[in-house]
Amino acid sequence: MFTGIIEELGVVEAVEARSGGARLSVSCHTVLEDAQPGASVSVNGVCLTVTVLRPRAFAADVTMETLRRSNLDSLRAGVEVNLERPLAAGARFGGHLVQGHVDGTGELISLDPAGGGDWWLEVCVPREVERYCVEKGSIAIDGISLTIASVAEDLIRVAVIPHTYANTNLRTRRAGDRLNLECDILAKYVERLLGGRASGGGLTEERLREWGY
Repeated sequence: MFTGIIEELGVVEAVEARSGGARLSVSCHTVLEDAQPGASVSVNGVCLTVTVLRPRAFAADVTMETLRRSNLDSLRAGVEVNLERPLAAGARFGGHLVQGHVDGTGELISLDPAGGGDWWLEVCVPREVERYCVEKGSIAIDGISLTIASVAEDLIRVAVIPHTYANTNLRTRRAGDRLNLECDILAKYVERLLGGRASGGGLTEERLREWGY
């Protein structure tokens, strides 16, 4: 489990095609401080398992499914990636619950100065993501915990503060780039309850009474 607070920017060393996927090598420092083979690391919001450790880098295997559903398939040597270790027990919770399970990719429409060092980021999101987007709700974009400022059909707008812009790979992004998107997990559970897919019948006043509410 992650929080969407990026710890450092890593740099892709290599992407090696393999049967059934690829092996991604990333140079970094901070996320290696307590790493060991089998540990999880969020790379652009995708939870990957460390398979190889070196003094200043790690490698992780990426499945075809992950490549298909995320922007990791577009990574090349020299590209910066957002990195975060899983949340440690007892640590401060600075963002929101992020699983590292990408729901889809969106298209960066614009990233414009908003004054005072702030930026406005606009992203076109696919239908399977759009229904979970609400004003003032949370969303992870390339692993970054951000707050949605507005929603207009399939277009979401978020404000990016100077610290986030300077310490993530958003500053390298351009219009047309694909961004990894993960919706708030709470929204998915609420939808399942209200839709009645779990046990049938949906969430009704009668059902709430049966549960003692």
